Amino acid sequence: MASLDQYQDKYRHIRMERRNGILQMTFHTDGGELQWGGGPHTEFPQAFADVGSDSENRIVIMTGSGEAFSGPQGTAAGTPKRAPAQWDQTYWEGKRLLTNLLDIEVPMISAINGPALRHSEIPLLCDIVLASETAAFQDSGHFMSGLVPGDGMHIVYPMLLGVNRGRYFLLTGQRIEAQEAKTLGLVNEVLPQADLLPRAWELAEQMAQQSDIVLRYSRVAMTQVVKKLMHDILGYGLALEGLGSADTMLNQ
Repeated sequence: MASLDQYQDKYRHIRMERRNGILQMTFHTDGGELQWGGGPHTEFPQAFADVGSDSENRIVIMTGSGEAFSGPQGTAAGTPKRAPAQWDQTYWEGKRLLTNLLDIEVPMISAINGPALRHSEIPLLCDIVLASETAAFQDSGHFMSGLVPGDGMHIVYPMLLGVNRGRYFLLTGQRIEAQEAKTLGLVNEVLPQADLLPRAWELAEQMAQQSDIVLRYSRVAMTQVVKKLMHDILGYGLALEGLGSADTMLNQ
């Protein structure tokens, strides 16, 4: 079992603070908006494992720093181009990124403080999803940048939007703004930026009135179907993404 003092300052891209059993994870790069890349891709799976193995965490709030939840906008030039052997680490981390997140067995709230242009499936896997009025969702790092959307995007968006809308979103680079995201069922509430974190804490404190067992088992019950999907096809999607990455490298 982990304890907060063991992992609180362990990660360069995650700031952590806990009050009365409620852990807030703030994603960032050098104190500013999170810039997705190798660092977060390596850190997040281990961080989620640490958080999930700490029995003192009763509720988790996930948010970003600055004006965006995650970026930068993906481009073809920034798409990873790797041979299969080089892709192995990405494959290993990619599976654990989402499975370790789903293995956090307490309720999770995401407070999406701005555009989520990279790995926007991460906050959408929380149990309650709040968004600022400036939030937006896009998969800019995969198909529109020359890469197969196989690292969980191919599961989460068709699951949440419906199969046809999800495939359209992934194949066209569609950007969904906050109010439309609420209408489509991606988020539960849209709030002014200043009200976002206070609302997340209000909901967390409300849920924290329940017992530890009820909190944990509610999360387990409601994520079981999603975990089964991840178990069945996440690794396959990552393998296909790796083949696409190798093809891009060979055809440069």
